[in-house]
Amino acid sequence: MKAYPVKALYAEMAFIAHHFHWAPGDLMQLEHRERRRWCREISHINRALDGAPANPFAV
Repeated sequence: MKAYPVKALYAEMAFIAHHFHWAPGDLMQLEHRERRRWCREISHINRALDGAPANPFAV
């Protein structure tokens, strides 16, 4: 099993922390799948606020 790239991990953590103001320790507790889900949800919110169409390929 490969480890998740540290750069990607910190990018996801920064993205969530910026929008939700969660502490780094709380973000590190999230499982990969849950952290990615929060990133997708934030992206959906941002697109809606920007008036952009929803991504039809998003899960």
